[in-house]
Amino acid sequence: MPLPRNGYLPIEEHGIVGDLRTVALVGTDGTIDWYCPARFDAPSLFASLLDSRKGGFFSIHSRASARPKQLYLPETNILVTRFVGAEAVGEVVDFMVPETSETAAARDLLVRRARAVRGRATFELACHPAFDYGRVSHTVELVDNVGAVFTSAAGRFVLRTSVPLKIEENGVGATFTLDEGESVEIQLEWKGEVRPLIEGENEDLFVRTSDFWQRWLSQCKYRGRWRETVQRSALTLKLLVYHPTGALVAAPTTSLPEELGGIRNWDYRYAWLRDAAFTIYALMRLGFLEEAASFMDWVQKRCEEADRDRDLMIMYSVDGSPEIPEFSLDHLEGYRGSAPVRIGNNAVNQRQIDVYGELMDSVYLYNREVPISYDLWTHLSKRLAWLARNWEEPDEGIWEIRGPRQRFTYSALMTWVAYDRACRLARDRGLPAPIERWRKIGNQAYRFVQNSCWDREIGAYVMHPGSKLLDASLLVMPLVKFSGPTDPRFLSTLDRISTELASDSLVHRYAHTGHDGLAGQEGTFNLCSFWYVEALTRAGRVREARMIFEKMLTYANHVGLFAEEIGPSGEQLGNFPQAFTHLALISAAVNLDAALDK
Repeated sequence: MPLPRNGYLPIEEHGIVGDLRTVALVGTDGTIDWYCPARFDAPSLFASLLDSRKGGFFSIHSRASARPKQLYLPETNILVTRFVGAEAVGEVVDFMVPETSETAAARDLLVRRARAVRGRATFELACHPAFDYGRVSHTVELVDNVGAVFTSAAGRFVLRTSVPLKIEENGVGATFTLDEGESVEIQLEWKGEVRPLIEGENEDLFVRTSDFWQRWLSQCKYRGRWRETVQRSALTLKLLVYHPTGALVAAPTTSLPEELGGIRNWDYRYAWLRDAAFTIYALMRLGFLEEAASFMDWVQKRCEEADRDRDLMIMYSVDGSPEIPEFSLDHLEGYRGSAPVRIGNNAVNQRQIDVYGELMDSVYLYNREVPISYDLWTHLSKRLAWLARNWEEPDEGIWEIRGPRQRFTYSALMTWVAYDRACRLARDRGLPAPIERWRKIGNQAYRFVQNSCWDREIGAYVMHPGSKLLDASLLVMPLVKFSGPTDPRFLSTLDRISTELASDSLVHRYAHTGHDGLAGQEGTFNLCSFWYVEALTRAGRVREARMIFEKMLTYANHVGLFAEEIGPSGEQLGNFPQAFTHLALISAAVNLDAALDK
C-alpha cells in the first residue's frame, strides 16, 4: 500500500469522480481529500490534500489490506477502490450523478458503496468535514434512520447510511463488517433533505450514471492504437466542463505545487480562454460537438461583455465573472508544506495576446462542422479590432510570467493565427470583414516572428527578441500551420529544444533563469512533452515520436490521469488532473496514429 508521506498521499495516488459541475478526488486509500460542493471554485468541504490536519476528509477503507488498487469501470467515470488482503477483498465504489439537460435539478450528490468482494471484510468510515476551507465551524447531529447532519454558516450536508454512526470530535465514524457479497450504501448530499436512504435508490443512480457515460463515450470516433488512453483523456476533459454554462476549467484543484516546498502554487479552477479553446479542438477531433457548441455560446457571452479598453479577459470563473481576486489561506499548511495556498488568480489581470489566436483557431475549426452565427462573428470582429490596436504591445505571454512584460514570440505567432483564421473563415462563409487589413496585420506578425524572433547565432526561434532563451511553446509552429514541419528554421529549433529543454521524453517549457519573476524550480511540463511528440511526428521522425509518446504514457497514474508536471523522481506535480495535458495527449495520439498508418 502506498503510504502517505507526512500525512499526504502522492498527487498521482488519486482518481476523480464528478457531476459536470465539480469533482471529488478519491485517494487509493479510500479517502476523499478534495471536494468543493456545487461548483469547481466553491469553498472546499474536504481539503486534507492541502492540510492533512485542518482540511477535512471522508474516508472509507478496509482493514488488513496490503494492496489497494483503483480502477474505473469500463467507459465510465465510476471509480472503484479495491482493498486486497490475504483473508478478504473489499471495495468502495464512488461516483457522482452527472448533471444533464434532462436533469430537473442538480443534487450535489456523492454516492459511495462499500462491498465485501471475497471473504469477510471489515471497513472503517470517518467523515470529518471542514467547511469553507476549514474557516467555518460546524455542528454534528445524529438522526435515527438517516445518518448524520452537518450544519454550518457556510451550508449543510446530510450523510445518509444504514451503518450506526458515532460522533468523533467534529465528525462521525463507524466500523462495520460485511460478509462476502454484502454491501452498504452511503450518500453525501450537499443541502440535501434530511431523510433516510430509499431502498434501491443508489442502484438506480448507478445505472443512470453508467449509462450516461457509456452513451457519451459512444460518440468518440477514435479507433486507433491508444484507444483506451485517448478515451480516458476524453472522459477526464468532460469532467472538467461546468455544464450550466459550458465553461471548462483548467484543473479542478488549487495550489498543488509545481515544486515541493516551493511557492509556485496556483488556483486553476477557472476557465482560461486558451485552455478551453485547445480542449474544444481536442474533443471536436474525437467527434464530441455538443461541448464545442456549449463553449461557443459561452464565448459569445464573453465577447458581448467585453470592454473596448480591456477587451477579453484571459480567464473567467465558471459563471463568466471576470472577478477572481487572489489571496492566500495562511491557516492551511499546503500540500506537504507547500505554501502559500492560493484562492483566486491574479493572472486574470494579465495581458496575454496569444488567447486571440487560440480562440479564432477553435472558432474556425468549429465552423467547419457547424456554421457560426452572424452575431458571434460580429462580436469576434470587434475583438480582432482590439487586437489590431494592441498586438505590438508587450504582454505576460502564454506562461503567465510575473516578471517584466515582453513581446513574446508565441504571442506574435498566435496573432498571425488569429488573422489567418479570420480571413479563411470570412472567405469560406462570405462574411463581411476588412480582409485586406487583417491580412496586412497577419503579415506583419509573421514577419516579426521571422525577422525579430529568429536568432541566427543559436539557430532557433527564441522566447522574445533579444533573448537567448528557448521556449517550448514554439513547438506548435507546424501544428498551427505557421511553419512547414520540415522548414529548416523549425527543424533547427526542434533540435535545440531536444538538446536543451528535453530529457528523454520529458520537456521543460523554458530554462529557469529568474525571467518569470518567481523563485524556485518546477517539473517538466506535460503539455510541452506531448507537443514535442506531435512536432516530431509532423517532422517525419515518426519512430522517435512513438518511442517518446509511449514513454510519456508511463508517467500517467494508475487510472490514466496526468497532473500538470512531472518531478525529478517521476512524481506528478501541479494541479490534478490537468486539461492541457490530456488535450495535448489526444492531439498527439491522433496525429501519430495517422502517421503510423501511412
